[in-house]
Parts: sequence; structure tokens; C-alpha cells
Amino acid sequence: MKRSDRTTAGKRSFRLMRRAETKPLYEVICRIVSVLLALLVAGVVIKLIGMSPILMLQKALKSTLGSSYGFEQALVLATPLILCGLSVAVGLRMNIWNIGAEGQLFMGAWAATWVGLFVPGPTALILPLMFIAGALAGALWILIPALARAFLNVNEIITTLLLNFVAILFVNYFAIGPWRDSGVGILLATKRVPAELPTFGNSYVHYGILIAAAIALVLAFAIQRTKWGYEIRIIGRNRRAGRFAGMPVNRNILLVMLISGAIAGVAGMSELAGNVHRLSGTISNQYGYQGIIVAALSSGSPLVVLPVGFLLAILLNAGIVLQAQGISVNTMLAINGVILLFAAVGWVASQYRLVVTRDQPGDEMEEGGEGISMDEEGEGGSGRE
Repeated sequence: MKRSDRTTAGKRSFRLMRRAETKPLYEVICRIVSVLLALLVAGVVIKLIGMSPILMLQKALKSTLGSSYGFEQALVLATPLILCGLSVAVGLRMNIWNIGAEGQLFMGAWAATWVGLFVPGPTALILPLMFIAGALAGALWILIPALARAFLNVNEIITTLLLNFVAILFVNYFAIGPWRDSGVGILLATKRVPAELPTFGNSYVHYGILIAAAIALVLAFAIQRTKWGYEIRIIGRNRRAGRFAGMPVNRNILLVMLISGAIAGVAGMSELAGNVHRLSGTISNQYGYQGIIVAALSSGSPLVVLPVGFLLAILLNAGIVLQAQGISVNTMLAINGVILLFAAVGWVASQYRLVVTRDQPGDEMEEGGEGISMDEEGEGGSGRE
């Protein structure tokens, strides 16, 4: 085709357009396919380092779901993963990415430790105070990014991510400094917090899993059955439409981010009072970052976070077993990265469709379209459908 003919016909563009409505079954299929592809790639990685993926899978399943101890450990791991997943998921309902759940978890654990160590009283009183303190600390830690996002339109991904490192250093200072248990010379942590979450019988599973389930149920009801939930769903899909309808967009952004931080703070309190019982710089096993994977795989649905969090806990527990078999930590981190990548691709596949458009000569760029486009010559543009 001649250049003049090509110009007359217009340039072909490939554009991702958000679907007006996504069927739940299609979303589930996209998630399942993305997970299966991620596991397939993980198997290739394991094969490349000279091990049998099938044998590793058998050992991992036997050590996790094949014993009561492994199942209990999976539930213990699932508790902070579900809570951090809920923290990120509630933000996703408004297209807000809280990458700071890790730091908010640390600050929630710090505040809960302060209450547990320095506020006298019976366990029945101290535990609710630790819960409130953890939630408030997580919310306060995300307050500045929330205000910046709501009123200054500052990207929350950068601000929440950077505060993670500040929170970890802050907690480290207290754990190895003023609050350190000096009676144990080799322990870089605080004294044991007396107030502990009760467990189910003689198992390791504590009541934090019930807290996580209760928060998931409350969030699911609020998002689907209340006026506030309707507003954040509309604003999440089209912020302009929300403003046009008179919805308080900035206030809802601020509120959603504060709730997100509070839930992550509760995750820190739960991990402290239910599992580790001492504050240290290693209280989190990357739970805040793993929560991003949980939320992405769940499409921001609080109820779906529950099984996805448990599934990822099984994978993490299996990862510990695989490390004992000789797989390095870096390999496990790479596998987790692959899962996150495929989860993101699965989300895009469920929410968007690929549209081929052709720009007509003299057309002006349309405003208000929601999509991502790339023409044949590498220039971003918006074509006419």
C-alpha cells in the first residue's frame, strides 16, 4: 500500500477497552487459567535447576495438606495473608493500590506491642485494646498518602511503598533498642507480650483466622449492600461519573485508604498476639507484599480473598518444604513474582477486551474514553470505534 493510501485509510490501533460487564464465571476462568499458567512456569523453573517438578509437588502437598501439622501451619500463615489481602482488596474496589500494607502491618504490631507491654489489665481487656491500637496505627500510617491521593492526586503506589521502609526501621529501633528483652542476650526482640489470642484446642491455629473471616464478611456486605459500597464501586469504575452524580469522591478515597491501612494494622496485631508474641524486625514474612497477590487473584472481592489467601498459604508452606529440598530463597521469590505477574495478566484479561480500531484522517482525539491504545508506528492514540 502506498503511503498516501495508508494515510487516507488511517492508522490501525490496538486498544484495551474495559468491559461494560464482566460475567463472574469468566472472571473465575481467567483466574484459574492464570494460576495454572503460573504453576506451569514455576515447574519449568524447577526443572531448569535440575529437579523434578512432579516429585517436588508431591512432597509439598504431603507436608502441607497430608498432615494435621501442615494444615494448621497453613491456617496460621493464611491469617495475615487474608488480612493483608483484604487491606489491598478494599482499595482495589476504587482502583487504589495500597502497596504499603507491609509497613502498616509493622506499625499495627508496634502499637499492639505498646499496649500489651505497658498497659496493665486482664487479657480480656488488653486484647480489644491491642486490636484498636493496631487498627489506628495502620490507619495513621497511611493517612499522609491518603490525603495526598485524595486532595493532591499524588500517586499512592509510590508514597505507600516508600513508607514501608520507614516503618520497618522504626520497629527495628524499638525492638533492638528501648523495648529489647535484655534478659536474653541473643534475642533481638522485645519481651514476650502477655496477652495472647486463644487457640483452637491444642492446635497452633489462633482466633486471628476468625477475625479475618469476620472482616471479610463485613466488607463484602458493606460493598454489595450499602450506599457507601455502591458509591465506591461507581467511583472505582469511573471517577468522573461519580463526581457528576454528586458522590463525595475525595472523601471516599480518604475513607477507603484509611480502612485499608486499619485492616493491615490488625494483621500486625493478629500476628503478634496470635503467633510470634514478640515484636521484632522480622515479624512479617513479606505478608504485606503477598497480600497484593491475594487481592489481585481475588479481583478485589473480600469473600474470594478467603480461599485465595489459604491457597497462597499452602504455596508458602510448600515453599518452606521446597527450600529444605534444596531450592533457594531467590528461586521461591521468582516463583512468587511469576504468580503475581500472571495474576495481573488474568485480571486484565477478565476486565478488558482487545479492540482493533482505525483512525480516520482529521479525527481529533476523543475525550473520556477509557482504554489503552498503541498504533502501528508505536504512538499512543485513541481510535474511533
